[in-house]
Amino acid sequence: MRIKILVIDDEEALCEILKFNLEKEGYEVDCAYSAEEALTMDLSGYSLFIVDIMMETLSGFDFAKRIRWDGTATENTPIIFCSALNGEDDTVMGLNIGADDYITKPFVVSEVLARVRAVLRRSQASKQWAYNVSQSIYEPDITFHNLRIDRNEKLCYLEGKELTLTPTEYDLLLFLLTHRNRIYSREEIIRQVWSKDVIVTNRTIDTNIARLRKKIGEYGNNIVTRLGFGYGFKETV
Repeated sequence: MRIKILVIDDEEALCEILKFNLEKEGYEVDCAYSAEEALTMDLSGYSLFIVDIMMETLSGFDFAKRIRWDGTATENTPIIFCSALNGEDDTVMGLNIGADDYITKPFVVSEVLARVRAVLRRSQASKQWAYNVSQSIYEPDITFHNLRIDRNEKLCYLEGKELTLTPTEYDLLLFLLTHRNRIYSREEIIRQVWSKDVIVTNRTIDTNIARLRKKIGEYGNNIVTRLGFGYGFKETV
């Protein structure tokens, strides 16, 4: 079965360019010309969304928020924003919402294809890793007071309530909780959490750390920053 990708952009010509080139790579590609149209579709079968930001009525950010936090099967589907908005704040906002990559327009098609391959490889590797673990022996939970990671179900709980984490946030928290009381450089964190195929900047790590701190409540204070060195999870702060 071919990988399905949904391109969401109100520029029909751009949609057709992406569709043509992605299909040449062997993907099955559909297009939606607004976020509203996309939300009427069955999104559960797609492996990736490529989304414009500046669209009428509902923006790409609005679309991402809806599918990230609605509790459906799409909340972990990778998102690549493709937008003419090229400011640092725009990129950070996109990553904060839960995007896996951000491409600015005008773009080079070969770069888009490379980033699509990288995001899909990481997503598929994460799923394969989860499958392999599910076939192996039971792994005990990782806990810190009222914060608990269920490694078998790939879920995180705060005071008994399930947290909505992206795959990257989950992997990052798992690494920090299983390697406590030591500061790790950004380079060490990249090697442990991100796939080799993914281009990761210091800003990406900082954004994911900031987002994770907010999601784990009071325990966000236990993720400490050592300026000039990196990050770590301290049991006492």
